[in-house]
Amino acid sequence: MVRVEIYSKKGCCLCKKARELIHRVNAEVPFSFKEVDISANEDLFRKYKEDTPTVFINGKKVFKFKVDEAEFRKKLRREMIKNWNKKEHFS
Repeated sequence: MVRVEIYSKKGCCLCKKARELIHRVNAEVPFSFKEVDISANEDLFRKYKEDTPTVFINGKKVFKFKVDEAEFRKKLRREMIKNWNKKEHFS
């Protein structure tokens, strides 16, 4: 299953918009979703404090700040196809 992670922090309005968009897409397309509050981790906070939200798909950084829904769906679809192809080769 494709994994989506968002690095966010409290009070970040772009984080809220990104989270809502991801939840909306997740209602239609199955993927695992995890939100990471960078405030809870000193290293992550230092690295991403000026770059929230940051969105990862299968561990790859795909968005920083604004998440475009059409582009998010496109990148998600691409990763789903990769995952499906990997399963086919190992079946």
